[in-house]
Amino acid sequence: MRRLKDYEKVVGKETIEEIRSKAKKFSGKHIVCINSTYDGGGVAEILNSFVSLFNEVGIDFGWRILHGSPDFFMITKKFHNALQGDKIHLSKRKKEMYYAMNRRFSEFTHIKHDLVIVHDPQPLALIDFYKKKQPWIFRCHIDISNPNTVLWNYLKTFINKYDRFVISKEEYKKELSIPQSIIAPTIDPLARKNMHVSQKTAEKFLVKFGISTDKPIISQISRFDKWKDPIGVLKVFEQVRKKVNCRLVLLGSLASDDPEGLTIFKKVEKRVEKSKHKNDIKIILVNNNFLVNCLQRESAVVIQKSLREGFGLVVAEALYKKTPVVASRVGGIPLQIIDGKTGFLHEPNDIKGFSNSIIKLLGDEKLRDEMGKAGKEHITKNFLITRLMLDWLDLFEMYFK
Repeated sequence: MRRLKDYEKVVGKETIEEIRSKAKKFSGKHIVCINSTYDGGGVAEILNSFVSLFNEVGIDFGWRILHGSPDFFMITKKFHNALQGDKIHLSKRKKEMYYAMNRRFSEFTHIKHDLVIVHDPQPLALIDFYKKKQPWIFRCHIDISNPNTVLWNYLKTFINKYDRFVISKEEYKKELSIPQSIIAPTIDPLARKNMHVSQKTAEKFLVKFGISTDKPIISQISRFDKWKDPIGVLKVFEQVRKKVNCRLVLLGSLASDDPEGLTIFKKVEKRVEKSKHKNDIKIILVNNNFLVNCLQRESAVVIQKSLREGFGLVVAEALYKKTPVVASRVGGIPLQIIDGKTGFLHEPNDIKGFSNSIIKLLGDEKLRDEMGKAGKEHITKNFLITRLMLDWLDLFEMYFK
């Protein structure tokens, strides 16, 4: 089990002492986070470390996971897609089912905490089913730069009942009647997904999953989701493969609150079968954080060709391991990549731009090393979990004076 003191070797003693000092003010306070899945996706990963570390510094931090039916998660997936710009038929039935599932969860979830943090739209409506005696904060991790207006107006009726709206970047701010704060997500440098692994160990582990390092590896690691554009990644690879003898690995998993994942995965499989370079394409459907760690370290280039992206922590993960990233200029990705210094940014549908940047990196080991070092430095300074704890401690001070 990781302890806060273990992070001293990464961020320094001063940062750890600052966290302990600020946390003392809230000793014994009872806080709860509520989201919709314990595994699969950035929110669950953040909470797995976040909650434990806050408990260690004396804050009584709980974590509740909304229990939803398959129909409920199909509806909230449509909500997710619509918040990122898709069309939606927001029928009376959809709203009733969404509301009823939140009501049911409230019946066996007792909230007597000093502060409540609700993550993303699935449990958003819970606020209607409690006699609100404490501050409620809504933390939205989605790219809401251009949401579907009909859905946004519906969800806004719940959001305005909260005490604060927290998002990942300035561009996500909206016209609301409540205060808004920006807190960017972070990675845990000591988690199994990010801890140090030797090259020998990484290569040996990749072999277990049929991944050979005899050629340069390009990888995209993400859920199988249309917004991650895995089909677009295949198109980029086919252009790169014409110039460079390399291999593509698509590694992903399925989240319990995302019913579309398996459908997208099967579409990718069919598309790979049609590629003349299919023998150099490896698709892996597994939830294995150590495999992610090894693959990001052994990749020559990591790609993140998202069409929309709330933040995209896989970018920070790869950069922290000194692997350059070629990614879309969307959502929170530009906060992580300094274009031309730690990687390259392109418009999501710029197949030629993606291909040219990857070819450039594959042909220039010195450039990869320079970008890798700059990437690790940038992430260490700005996107590690200790910074996230400090940001939330500052926010808690607004409510616990």
